Amino acid sequence: MTIQIINKSKHQTPSYETILSAGMDLRANISESLILKPLERVIVKTGLFIALPAGLEAQVRPRSGLAAKRGITVLNSPGTVDADYRGEIGIILVNLSNEDFLIKDGERIAQLIIAKHEQITWKEVSILDKTERGEDGFGSTGV
Repeated sequence: MTIQIINKSKHQTPSYETILSAGMDLRANISESLILKPLERVIVKTGLFIALPAGLEAQVRPRSGLAAKRGITVLNSPGTVDADYRGEIGIILVNLSNEDFLIKDGERIAQLIIAKHEQITWKEVSILDKTERGEDGFGSTGV
């Protein structure tokens, strides 16, 4: 599949690190380093603009290493880039650790996954089909 991209950043166009990778790393495209304090959030620009075909979305997700080792994650995870959006991709980062985090230009801050989706039409009914689980909610399926 081919997707149009404009890369106005100083960095390489995102690519898959291995042949079985689902996501591509996104890099901070900033003129100077930023300090993200504990519980602070910031939108970090990437310099990337994409044109997705109908039926696809780009999902912005955290990088597991940053989350596990540094407590840095994507706040609205996963963030969705819709097929009709043509603006710059920005990443909402939040620092959930107790330490300042330095974001440098070119730092890998998130990952991008392209996913198919469908739009639905609601059909209003008065009763839903029965299932074995029924209305049992959180934790109801066991350990």
